[in-house]
Amino acid sequence: MDHKVIITAGATGIGAAIADKFLSDGAQVHIGDIDPNAITAVSDKPGLSASVTDVSDEASIKQMFDDALANMGGLTVLVNCAGIAGPTSILENIELADWRKCLAVNLDGAFLCAKQAIPHLKEAKGGSIINISSTAGLMGYPMRSPYASSKWAIIGLTKTLAMELGPYGVRVNAICPGSVDGPRMDAVIAAESIQRGVEAEIIRDRYTADTSMRTFITVDDIANMATFLASPLAARVSGQAIPVDGHTCNAGALEDI
Repeated sequence: MDHKVIITAGATGIGAAIADKFLSDGAQVHIGDIDPNAITAVSDKPGLSASVTDVSDEASIKQMFDDALANMGGLTVLVNCAGIAGPTSILENIELADWRKCLAVNLDGAFLCAKQAIPHLKEAKGGSIINISSTAGLMGYPMRSPYASSKWAIIGLTKTLAMELGPYGVRVNAICPGSVDGPRMDAVIAAESIQRGVEAEIIRDRYTADTSMRTFITVDDIANMATFLASPLAARVSGQAIPVDGHTCNAGALEDI
């Protein structure tokens, strides 16, 4: 299948790596991203089109889909990658507005994009939706309750959509990254360092030690899983929450610091 792919938060980080991998495989790709400067930086890539998109806003998502369909003429893959870290704090100190903002981006965005995508995937008589969850959506995440809650909800959405769309040949899966090396994880560690009163390097070392493979994940690891899930090799894989994390084996051990 010659894929026509929409990726949210596709200008940087995991989303950009997924976009690059699909492009290298010959797909047409349309990205949405809230940062116009980031979009400008990648706008010259062959086969790529883009929209400035706020996934918490339904009108903005509709515009992204209009742009994508005009450029690609159809849709076979949706990758819901957009997400924010949310506040780093114990729950009783989190403001309702910050809780809602995290869920609006991480969960509402996936819902709104899926709602737009589904009629086109049904028309294509196949294809897939790939949602980016997290190992926090499998195990929880101390001091990150809004983020963890949104990522658990993404898995529930994934499994439900897999049931609804299976009869139409549309597969729905979630990727659950562990700690992904890069600026975003650096910011998470810095915030935890402040909250816990512990040096950032100690927290980073603990994250690494809490995986069987003693390593952070790369954006390319996630991109490789995404293109696999969209490929014929995964033709009977649906409704799954698949960790790509080097095997988290001691979740929550940061509480011992």
